[in-house]
Amino acid sequence: MAAELSLVLVLLCVVVVPIAAIAFARSGKGYEEIGKGRFAVDFDQSGEEAQHEELRQLVEAKAYRQARRGETPVNVDEEMERLLAGRLPGEDDDPAAPTTERPGSGETDPELAQIRDEIRQVVIAKNERRERQGEPLLDVEAEVDRMLAEFG
Repeated sequence: MAAELSLVLVLLCVVVVPIAAIAFARSGKGYEEIGKGRFAVDFDQSGEEAQHEELRQLVEAKAYRQARRGETPVNVDEEMERLLAGRLPGEDDDPAAPTTERPGSGETDPELAQIRDEIRQVVIAKNERRERQGEPLLDVEAEVDRMLAEFG
């Protein structure tokens, strides 16, 4: 059994590997053409402009699909503005959402807003667990502020 296995291994090394090397060497330009052609993605376009155009096409397609399903389609321009600003869906609609301003600057900090949102989700999950266990619930916003202060 071991002799048969070693024979196969020797034949593989002596016959198949050189044939594969010759085929690879003769492929020449074919190897360099991989990933090119009619359906290739060209990354040399003007980056931001191309991304905005692709994003607009995606939003227009979403609006078209919504209209076909009988739903109210999204306003393409407003959706583009929201996406380019980095706002999440419904983020503008909640006037009770806490502001996340840097002290003294008057500017909102998107990173801090994201961290507050994640902490809020943790506190809500804690409250769900506490409710199942019959414990008193935490004040969500006070707990978020406490945890933010705790972690710096």
